[in-house]
Amino acid sequence: MEKIINYFNSYLPLDQSEIQAFTQRLIKKRIKRRQLLLQEGDVCTHFTYVEQGCLKMFGVDDNGVEHNLLFAAENDWITDLGSLHKERPSRLYIEAVEPSVVYQISKGDLWYLYTNYPKFDRNFRVIIEDKYIELQDRLLQTYSTPALERYNEFLTRYPHLALRLPNTQIASYLGITPEFLSRAKKKSFKR
Repeated sequence: MEKIINYFNSYLPLDQSEIQAFTQRLIKKRIKRRQLLLQEGDVCTHFTYVEQGCLKMFGVDDNGVEHNLLFAAENDWITDLGSLHKERPSRLYIEAVEPSVVYQISKGDLWYLYTNYPKFDRNFRVIIEDKYIELQDRLLQTYSTPALERYNEFLTRYPHLALRLPNTQIASYLGITPEFLSRAKKKSFKR
């Protein structure tokens, strides 16, 4: 649990009572590759912290094509915030891309921490704001940036994932075909 405590300490350091209250509410899980943490139609009930491994959040269109929205690797968080907050069925999936170790905290436990330990309210607000900014940047980039630039930005932002993820996953995230991604990689390597 040291990693997750250090994560919070990088925002607002936690005292011993806050650490104890937090760690008592965490559920540690070992997730197999391709195991779902959330599937379409279920209500999301947890925030998930990735200690080890990589998860992806994606939707599936009417043609059965996956569209990756987000990757979460070590020291990152993932949830379907709309489903969690509104307690409505999710339209998304959260799946392990590789074997992973995660910690989860339920919405009820999180609200308890918000009320009784205000640092958690602030820390999670920063986490959510950072994810929102990341999503805004990615959405703007998708609409206004050529595919090759999007790939180069992916490499800059996620160098630790570029070699761990299959081309199909990266291409889905970038909104391009795997074939185009292969050509883009070849161009990048030639430079």
